[in-house]
Amino acid sequence: MQKFLQDFSIPAVFAGFITFLIGISVSAVLVIQAAQLLGATPEQITSWFWALGLGIGLCGLLLSWKYKYPVATSWSTAALALIIATANNYSLYEAIGAFLVCGLLTSVLGFLGIFQRVIAFIPQSLTSAMLAGVLLKFGIALFASLQNDLGFILALLIIYVFTKRLWPRYSIVLTMIGGVILCPLFMEFHTPTLHWALANPVFMMPDFTWSAFLGLALPLFVINMAAQYLPGIAMIKAYGYQPHVNQLIGWTGFAQTILAPFGCFTVNIAAISAAVSLDEQVHPDPSKRYIAGISCGFFYIVMGLFAATLTNLFMSFPHVFIIALAGIALLGTISHNIAIAFHEINDREVALLTFLFSASGVQFLGIGSAFWGLLFGIIVSVILKYRTSK
Repeated sequence: MQKFLQDFSIPAVFAGFITFLIGISVSAVLVIQAAQLLGATPEQITSWFWALGLGIGLCGLLLSWKYKYPVATSWSTAALALIIATANNYSLYEAIGAFLVCGLLTSVLGFLGIFQRVIAFIPQSLTSAMLAGVLLKFGIALFASLQNDLGFILALLIIYVFTKRLWPRYSIVLTMIGGVILCPLFMEFHTPTLHWALANPVFMMPDFTWSAFLGLALPLFVINMAAQYLPGIAMIKAYGYQPHVNQLIGWTGFAQTILAPFGCFTVNIAAISAAVSLDEQVHPDPSKRYIAGISCGFFYIVMGLFAATLTNLFMSFPHVFIIALAGIALLGTISHNIAIAFHEINDREVALLTFLFSASGVQFLGIGSAFWGLLFGIIVSVILKYRTSK
């Protein structure tokens, strides 16, 4: 405790808060959308936020404290997008079972130190093509909403473009704030009355099925590894730290496993937002920046404890606002994954096939297109590389 007090600084706490704010503002509405599409009740949605807040917060706080460098943790926007895209294929309890299996796989492979060898078998261009494919409909839905809500959607896009130009790091946050202000001007909307109350966790019995395992748990695992853990750990290394890779992956996977029955779909190492807690603006001395990671974790815990208030706030907004904000929040993820998928000239044809298959939305044997698109891409990639080697 004495060292904590000596290392404590206001800029570090502020950096932790900004990391937290970016993490939730980008995709908090997606959590609600994913849970609703799976048939969750408002009480169960609150439980999702409770579990996420506690899992993410405790991991970030305790790991930062133990290893003395900022370990910013978060949920995965890419994972949320996959859940939303495949929600029609599974019941809520099948999804809960998939979350638990994904967490267990992450924990075991993390502690055993073999996750990098597992993910190395799947080319990143294919995982990015799969993700871009399942995300495509969200970007399309944003512009399709122009048909019925032209003024509101256009105003949101204008705010996003200008804030992206002037304050790119906070563009999504400012777009969300702008959308809240615009809602009463373009549609019937009444500001909700906030009641501060502690959240009550709701246990949801996992249902384990092969279709959910293949169509949701495995794609979630691959996406989390490729889109969160690899860049997140690379981000920590980029600032001169030597991350304890096995422990970071193992403990976050363990937290997800324990809290999955309450709605915790993922606990990951943050990637992009983590830079806020790692940068020299936190503290000139790198050994004292871990305070930012602890602070970020603390704010996630507070969010989880008061998840009922957060849920009521977001669910009071019109559906078109949720759809539009989700689409805008995912634009960066879509473009990033398209860029990676088609970066290598030799992989473009396979990536295109994976992208189109994943975007098709078809399902066979109750398993969604994300799994089949990736599987098809891997098979084609093996065939083409074998032919080239001959």
